[in-house]
Amino acid sequence: MKFRLIPALLILLVVAVTMRLGFWQRDRAHQKEALEARITQFENAPALPVSAAPLALKDVEFHRVKARGSFVADKVVYLDNRPYNDQPGFYVVMPFKLVDGGYVLVNRGWLPRNLSSRETIAPYTTPSGEVEIEGIARADASRAFELGEGGSAAHRLIRQNLDVASYASETGLPLQSFVIQQTGDVRDGLVRDWPVPTTGVERNYGYMLQWWGMAAAALAFGLYAARRAGKKEHAPGA
Repeated sequence: MKFRLIPALLILLVVAVTMRLGFWQRDRAHQKEALEARITQFENAPALPVSAAPLALKDVEFHRVKARGSFVADKVVYLDNRPYNDQPGFYVVMPFKLVDGGYVLVNRGWLPRNLSSRETIAPYTTPSGEVEIEGIARADASRAFELGEGGSAAHRLIRQNLDVASYASETGLPLQSFVIQQTGDVRDGLVRDWPVPTTGVERNYGYMLQWWGMAAAALAFGLYAARRAGKKEHAPGA
C-alpha cells in the first residue's frame, strides 16, 4: 500500500488541533470550577472593611465587604436595559464617600422604568448622613451589550454601561477599583434580588466533548480512507 503523505499529515493536523482545543476547554472548566469554589467560600467569609486604602480587584472580587460613609446623590448614574422579572428597568449606581476619605461606587439596586417616559425616574430614597452598607465586591455594575460608546458617553444621567476607571477620571473621584453590589433590605424602594453569579462551566465541558468528538471522527475517517485505498490497490486489475 502506497503511503500518501499529505492526506495523512492533514488528518494528523486536524486530530492534533481538535485534541488541543478539547484540553484547552477542559482547563477553562477547571479554572471556572476553582472560581465557583472561591465565590462560595467568600459568601460565607466575614465582610472585609472598605476604607480609603486601595484594594486590588483580584484580592476582593466576589468577597463580602462593608463600608461606612455617605452617598453622593448628585453623581448618580442609571444603567439602562437591566430587566427584572421581564420588566424593563435601571440599576441605580451611586458614589459612596468613605468616612476616612476616598470613594467607592455602589450598585444600590434595581428600579423599574417608566414605559411612557424613559427619563422619568421612579421615586426611591437615599439615606442622608453617615450609614453603613454591606454587599459583594464586583468588577463592575454589570455589563450590557453596547454598540460603540452609546449611552456610556460622559455626563449622561442614563447610560448603558459604566467603567469604573473612566468614571473616576470623569468625576475626579478617587474611586476603588471595584463596585459594591449592595445587599440587604433597607426599604429605599430598590430591588436587590441579584442574579447568582454563573461561570458557565457546563458549556466548557460540552465544547471539550465536541472537540474530542471531532478528533475521533477525523481519525476514524483517516483510517477508513486508508483502508479503502488499500483495498483498491490490491483489487484485481489495480
